[in-house]
Amino acid sequence: MDADTQLAYGIFWSLYAVAFVIFFIMVSKLFRVLPLYGLRTLLQAALVVILLTPVQSTEAVNWWIPAWLHGGYEFILGEADEAGRAFFNLGLASLVMLLVWVLDLVRYRLAKR
Repeated sequence: MDADTQLAYGIFWSLYAVAFVIFFIMVSKLFRVLPLYGLRTLLQAALVVILLTPVQSTEAVNWWIPAWLHGGYEFILGEADEAGRAFFNLGLASLVMLLVWVLDLVRYRLAKR
């Protein structure tokens, strides 16, 4: 990969991260109307997992792509193996985030006492 391609890759991830932060803040404000803390944080955790889980590209070495984008694209093209790899990453990230979410609920419960 040449320098221009690497620069474009860096710019993409920078813009993606900034757009995610803005989107996350806006959606979190919408979630404030929900009465249950656990539901609000579960939806926030799901948002993080869906939008920030990466999968390694098969086209370019050491490049990472958002898993939802890669998995959806490969699923539409009929590449079940590639889509499965992306969805496996999403499932693994979901399990990790579920553990973090449960630990946060325990922290919230203990802090509320």
